[in-house]
Order: sequence, then structure tokens, then C-alpha cells
Amino acid sequence: MGLRFSEICIDAHDPAALGAWWSEVLGWPWETDAEGDVVLTPPAGTGPTWLFAAVPDDKVVKNRVHLDFTPDDQQAEVDRLIGLGARSVDVGQGEQTWVVLADPEGNEFCILAAR
Repeated sequence: MGLRFSEICIDAHDPAALGAWWSEVLGWPWETDAEGDVVLTPPAGTGPTWLFAAVPDDKVVKNRVHLDFTPDDQQAEVDRLIGLGARSVDVGQGEQTWVVLADPEGNEFCILAAR
């Protein structure tokens, strides 16, 4: 028996708005599936799909799992994402080589130093 990592599920108050935001961030197409969830599809062979599902509750604590992204130019990417509506957040990281941001619904993610 084996497992294949096929999907990341993200709870959202507004799946269409959050899915569209991440679609713009990543440059991936999105669609609404038969259940009304929003699905982002990555380029072939680059990772799992992202599924945004509607939930009524608010996010209230720091994420237990978060996403890390490695850019070509960290500051340029941080500036672009803030321009799209991300915000800088302090989760107690102190001075680090990565930058912690949150998407429009408050989900934290990191922009790592360029490699």
C-alpha cells in the first residue's frame, strides 16, 4: 500500500476570493468543482492541487502547518505579495532569513531567502 500527496485543503470564509488570490500569487488556474470548492491546479509534476473549502469559523491561532516558498528575489516577492494584499505578521520568529506573511484570510506562509 502506498500514499501519494495529492491535495492541500485550506479552509476559507470565501473560497472563491481566497482561491483567486492564491491563483494570482502562484500563476495557477482555478475552477469551482461540483461541490462548490475552489481548486487550483499546479503545472504538471510540480505538486498537489490546492482545494479551498467554505467554513463558517474564523482562524484564531497561528497555523500548525504552513507553506514555505523560495523566490528568485526575496524582497521583490515580498513587495509583490504585499501589493496583492498579503500582510507581514509576527509569529514570534524574531530576526530570521525568512519573512512571514499572511494571506487575506490570515493564513501564515513564509518567503524564504533566495537560494
